[in-house]
Amino acid sequence: MKKLLLVLTAALLIASCGPTRQATEARKTFKGDWVLNDITYPDNQGEFNVTLFNEASASCFRGSMWSFVSNNNTGTYMLQGPECTDAGEHYFNWSIDEENTPEGMFDFLLKPTDERNRSTTGNQGFRINLVQLSENSMTWEQTVTLEGSPFKIRMNFTKL
Repeated sequence: MKKLLLVLTAALLIASCGPTRQATEARKTFKGDWVLNDITYPDNQGEFNVTLFNEASASCFRGSMWSFVSNNNTGTYMLQGPECTDAGEHYFNWSIDEENTPEGMFDFLLKPTDERNRSTTGNQGFRINLVQLSENSMTWEQTVTLEGSPFKIRMNFTKL
C-alpha cells in the first residue's frame, strides 16, 4: 500500500510539472514561418531610435522572416536591407512561460544563440509578452525603460 501511494504521489508530481494544455497549444501555434510586419510604440508618439534584441534597428526588423521549431524550441530570423549591418540569418532559443494573465496569454523568453552549437550568446535573453496569438497572426510586446518610464515596443506578425 505504501509503494502504491508513493508511486501515485510521484506520478502526480511529474504530471503537475509539465506544461499546461494552453502552453502546449501555444507552442504548436508558434511552429512555422512568420513575417514581422510592423513595429509600433503604443502610448508614445514621435520617432524613436530603437535597437531590438541588442542586434539591429527596428527598421531592419520590419519585414524580417522568422522560423520557429517547436519540438526543440529553436528558431531563426533573417534581417535584410542595405542599411542593416547585421543582415543575414540569426539564431535563437525560445521558451513559453506558463499562463500569466486571465486572458490566457503568456510571457516567453527569446535567447540569441550562436550558429554552431546553439549556445546562448552573451548569457542574455529577452522576456516578451505574447499579447495575441492565433493560427495566422501574433503580437508581442516588450517593455523597456526610457527616461525612467516604461516604454512599450509592439511587434505584429503574420504567418506565412
